[in-house]
Amino acid sequence: MTGIAPGVGVLLVNLGTPDAPTAASVRKYLAEFLSDRRVVEIPALLWQPILRGIILPFRPRKSAEAYAQVWTDEGSPLAAITRRQTAALQAALGPDVAVSYAMRYGQPAIGTAIDALFAAGCRRLLVAPLYPQYCGATTATVTDAVNAHLAGLRWQPTMRFLPPYPADPAYIGALKARIETGLAALDFAPDVLLASFHGMPERTRTLGDPYHDQCRTTARLLAEALGRPIEVAFQSRFGRARWLEPATDATLARLGSEGRSVAVVAPGFAADCLETLEELAIRGKEQFTAAGGSAFAYLPCLNDDTTGMAMLEALVRRELAGWH
Repeated sequence: MTGIAPGVGVLLVNLGTPDAPTAASVRKYLAEFLSDRRVVEIPALLWQPILRGIILPFRPRKSAEAYAQVWTDEGSPLAAITRRQTAALQAALGPDVAVSYAMRYGQPAIGTAIDALFAAGCRRLLVAPLYPQYCGATTATVTDAVNAHLAGLRWQPTMRFLPPYPADPAYIGALKARIETGLAALDFAPDVLLASFHGMPERTRTLGDPYHDQCRTTARLLAEALGRPIEVAFQSRFGRARWLEPATDATLARLGSEGRSVAVVAPGFAADCLETLEELAIRGKEQFTAAGGSAFAYLPCLNDDTTGMAMLEALVRRELAGWH
């Protein structure tokens, strides 16, 4: 027994994914994602015509082609891995806790998942955003969605939120173990270990978002744990605004032109997804090789690996303490 009373639920939340690798499904997903005011901080009167008139008519087809390259028999890699993480955490916590998952954008929706847990008897819920580093455009949007749903409920569950964990020893230790295992399996010793984090507009940093600093903290602690230097870059630039630098694609091109060998990791992603499997492992390798790089490897995220799940269980148990 876990010592946690029945009626406790845990809701894992990740960003989201289209239901299928089709333009129509991607269009629906992007319409929801890019309409979030925390994701795109442009007044709606200015942004929505651009979104509806320029982006949604054209971008979904290209994105659907990218999704098709990484789609699996279980569906989207992000959805499949999140389901496995949920099952593994449920097995670890036992019958005293109900574990479910939701996506911030797409399905299953946060509100639907909260209602299902409540209907199952959960009156205390821990929401766990699967973002190690805090960002207004990721972590805060989960809180927004939860609170918006709670505002419509007459009988609300008691809520807790898993805090970001960019410097948590359990997280750094899990990354270290996962990376060392990945490096040991390679047939070359990479000259450079590159940590690629999802990018954000530079303006968010100027306005006080801690994301950039927390990414740098994670990379510094991870480098210390591994006993080797780590280069840091930021990927997935979107639009014309200045984004956090250096950019991952430019960094890979530079390393390739220098004839270096590289292993890429994505510490900010709790599960492999389009941004890691297509943008890094496929396109990143192409960019690196085209520039003259000698050897390239992408090392998987923590996913539902035993090491990663032990870390997640430890973080969740810490936040559930006292609910007995």
